Amino acid sequence: MQEFDFLVVGSGSGLDVANAAVNQGQSVAVVEKGRLGGTCLNRGCIPSKMLLYHADVLETIESAGEFGIDASVDDVDFAGIVREVNQDVKADAESIRRGLRSSSDHALFEAEGRFVDDRTLEVSGGDDDGVQLRADTILIAAGTRPTIPPIDGIQDVEYLTSTEALRLESPPEHLVIVGGGYIAAELGHFFGTFGSDVTIVGRRPMLLPEADDEVAEAFTDRFADRFTVYTGHEATAVSASDGQVTAEAKPYEYGDGLLEDAQPVTATGDALLVAAGRCPNTDALNLEATGVETDARGFVETDEYLRTDAEGVWALGDIVGEYLLKHSANHEAQAVARNLFGDHPQPVDYDAMPFAVFTSPEVAGVGAREADLRDDGREYATNTYRYEDTARGAAMKAEGFVKVVIDLEGTILGCHIVGSDASTLIQEVVVAMKSGTGTVQDVRSAVHVHPALPEVVQRAFTGQFTRGDNHDHDGHSGHHHGDDHQHDADHHHDHGDDQQHDPDHQH
Repeated sequence: MQEFDFLVVGSGSGLDVANAAVNQGQSVAVVEKGRLGGTCLNRGCIPSKMLLYHADVLETIESAGEFGIDASVDDVDFAGIVREVNQDVKADAESIRRGLRSSSDHALFEAEGRFVDDRTLEVSGGDDDGVQLRADTILIAAGTRPTIPPIDGIQDVEYLTSTEALRLESPPEHLVIVGGGYIAAELGHFFGTFGSDVTIVGRRPMLLPEADDEVAEAFTDRFADRFTVYTGHEATAVSASDGQVTAEAKPYEYGDGLLEDAQPVTATGDALLVAAGRCPNTDALNLEATGVETDARGFVETDEYLRTDAEGVWALGDIVGEYLLKHSANHEAQAVARNLFGDHPQPVDYDAMPFAVFTSPEVAGVGAREADLRDDGREYATNTYRYEDTARGAAMKAEGFVKVVIDLEGTILGCHIVGSDASTLIQEVVVAMKSGTGTVQDVRSAVHVHPALPEVVQRAFTGQFTRGDNHDHDGHSGHHHGDDHQHDADHHHDHGDDQQHDPDHQH
């Protein structure tokens, strides 16, 4: 038995709290069975966004003709790109490992840890096999892994998850993706840009179901112009033959029922990517030996301070299932450190938690979606402004829009963007919601550089708002979006009535 003041399971954002414990003079143990740095560094946001930037560069060159520039791509070293990104990631992980190994304040156990009781773990594997570790305080930050849905035949075919997809050294000829969320969208964009035919099969009526409906609809239509997209379909079976993988999907009943004219479909390609969400790693921790409770999906349950039901045991990050985002995990790590070592514990503040999807077009959002407010019967107003109606947007030939949602007093409830640099543009709204008075006036009164792209955000906050309709609405009709499907990529519908609301009086 080895005893410590503080122990963390996982080496992602939990390391921030471990370092805070070291600064308090505590002895610290870190238990990690994989590469140091957690999901984000090794198989998530860092390698994916590095690869996606290469796709953005290629897309920019290939679209140069729109600007009267004759440019062509002679060659793409796809394998070299992937190797360089993964080598950089591996080097960063090894740097973290060396730092912990050389530290006199951290004890690193590169092994799997399983609970023996509330504050005791036994490690298995590596040089420390069988060692038991006990700590006064334990932090569970062990993350998530890709979910593999119960599809008939899935265990009998070769398939990719995001982990393997990020390491492929040649793009598939035809990639079939099961799933319609941000991982499916980002990897579809990446491989599609580098030459793969892409078919996406998603259960929801639109891709990116976590986005505002208006944004999700625009995004789905844009993707349908590039790829074959089947929304409202659930993959039910997969099979392999002659180096090809075939997925069968049937219409999926969601919300008000089946999508209009929905029929069973099949999709065949030389690679299958399963991007159907993520599940928590709690099943590997033997939490049954503790008082730590999990919800029906297996995520660790905590109170508003991120304390579990077991005395002295805390949790943060993807494994608590609040927001599966690295910046959320970092935010939670700050909260845990403050609540552990500060004088006045404070609940975690999840207000104005933004998200971004690094596709083409980009998508970003923060706060309430219109459908949520409508379903809750809350009064609200919206305004939308298009990229191409600004000088910079027109110069970029950018398509997209910014949608603002406010209450009738002018308080910002949410903002949703589809278009170039959405991940950057959303940030001033986040700051306004958190650091200012949180009203329309915070954005509209700030001087914006002209002509720069943030003007599209300013104008979305400056225009005349339309009061929302709180009555029941029918769901979006879904259909097969084939490669030959033509649709105005950014067409969107006004859900409001004719009542106009001007929040100028709110200061």
